Amino acid sequence: MNRFLSGGFLSNTPPVVKNLIIINVVMWLGTIVFLRLFHTNLNFYLGLYFFQSPVFKPWQIVTHMFMHSTHRIFHLFFNMWALWMFGKVLESVWGSKRFLIYYLATGLGAALVHTLVNYIQLAPDIMALKAAYSVDRINMSLLNEILQPGNPYREIGRKLMEPTVGASGAVYGLLLAFGMLFPNTPLIIIPIPVPIKAKWLIIAAGVISLYLGLSGQGGNIAHFAHLGGMIFGFILIKVWSKFTKNFY
Repeated sequence: MNRFLSGGFLSNTPPVVKNLIIINVVMWLGTIVFLRLFHTNLNFYLGLYFFQSPVFKPWQIVTHMFMHSTHRIFHLFFNMWALWMFGKVLESVWGSKRFLIYYLATGLGAALVHTLVNYIQLAPDIMALKAAYSVDRINMSLLNEILQPGNPYREIGRKLMEPTVGASGAVYGLLLAFGMLFPNTPLIIIPIPVPIKAKWLIIAAGVISLYLGLSGQGGNIAHFAHLGGMIFGFILIKVWSKFTKNFY
């Protein structure tokens, strides 16, 4: 593995992108090892939970960006491939420090937007739950109770126990940045047989995420987190462009 990381496709990759990929892969492998050897799911501790969930911890706002589902290897592969493809160009143009700031900012922005949307969607039901049980906050004892079959608040309990994991929010931020800096660069997207300019790709990605988020389609994918990464990326690039001549 060391030969692969040092002499393989990462050999000419800028340091921040290289280390981000290594961290994500190591955390994914570590999650599998802990699950099989110790029956402990690291995503339970490091994935991002809704802030009113009793299992939410402040560090999850950052750590969720480096975690991925053990059941969806394609999720990890796509994120790392996109991080490598777009990230190595952006880090070469911006430098490592600015690139890392951008990556983390868009990942945190994605978490903020995702949490805000969850709050809008869940707040009425959570208020009803608290009123029904005459509590100010939801603790583990109450959560275990409402998760029992037949409980009318079981669905809320399930949502409070669903962690958000993955680098997708930051990756969508990278896609947005690449499209803004190199809008006319042709990209090949499988299975589409013809090249697509980067600017059209980011527009399509944003529209699709918005549609899937509003329609509730697309399974457990956090589509509004994708949009959050793009929104915060756009804001950050516009702010930087005011202080840097010919920024993009």
